[in-house]
Amino acid sequence: MARLPKPRDHTPRGQGITLAGRHFVIRGLRRHPFGDFYYRAMTASWPRFFLSAAVVYLGVAAIFALAFWWLARLGYPPVANVPTGGFVDHFYFSVETLATVGYGDMHPQTHYGHILATIEIFMGTMSIAILTGLVFARFSRPRAQILFTQKLVVSRYDRKPVLMARFANARHNLISDATAKLWMTRLETNQESARYRRFHALKLDRSENPLFALSWTLIHVIDETSLLHNMDAAALEASDVNLIVTVRGRDETSNDDVRARKIYGHQDIDWHASFADILTPSADNSIIMDYSRFHDTIPHNLLTNENRRPEETDRRQL
Repeated sequence: MARLPKPRDHTPRGQGITLAGRHFVIRGLRRHPFGDFYYRAMTASWPRFFLSAAVVYLGVAAIFALAFWWLARLGYPPVANVPTGGFVDHFYFSVETLATVGYGDMHPQTHYGHILATIEIFMGTMSIAILTGLVFARFSRPRAQILFTQKLVVSRYDRKPVLMARFANARHNLISDATAKLWMTRLETNQESARYRRFHALKLDRSENPLFALSWTLIHVIDETSLLHNMDAAALEASDVNLIVTVRGRDETSNDDVRARKIYGHQDIDWHASFADILTPSADNSIIMDYSRFHDTIPHNLLTNENRRPEETDRRQL
């Protein structure tokens, strides 16, 4: 029996995504080199975006310069007043034409030259419009400056075990009608012994905030109805549990909907600990918010009477 050929991998090696500290390599997905251009342009970093735009611009200019120079070598010089007739001079003319500058020193003088210049000017006009639209879209895209703690904590509140997540509005402007959700994803086994991943929404003590300006601590009570009931670190690791915090609301400065999320792995939970207090009253009756302690957690056995309930201050309506 003839062996079937091995399917070719059309995805670049190492390409993938990272979720909760785990890297997923994508293979077997056929991608077109210029497919999903808008998404690639919007998600690229600013240096890579401008570098790619410069490479494309100079590449197109070089192609047209090669056409002008080739016609000149055939004895049909398409451009007048070329100093040396070399490729570099035609490249400079091509750059000026593509940018629709038109200094006037060099200009088309034959039908071939005018045809090439017309095509290049049209491409230059379209490229300027596309680049302007992409730059505006990247600048105008709403982004939330939400700072999440590096860890979650399992603490006690009102003598009940709770899971806590803390985040803050780094801009300190008003986000109205803010809502937050806490999701748990884990591996489960069905009746056919097949393992698959499911998402579960965890009930929060308070999931809405009319005016989110400073910090917000989410509290999930781990009672008999909670999916985390009677689970410890080993049980979470065995089920490959991840926790996802999502926040959304309307930024009153830009009047746009903003969203943010943070994914925590089971290893990102501090057990029997509390968040360090970041809000401290000052002598002039104002409140100092200390971000240097924002990610700090305090084990319960190290808590003193002065900071025994650090989450109590952070849980106020802010």
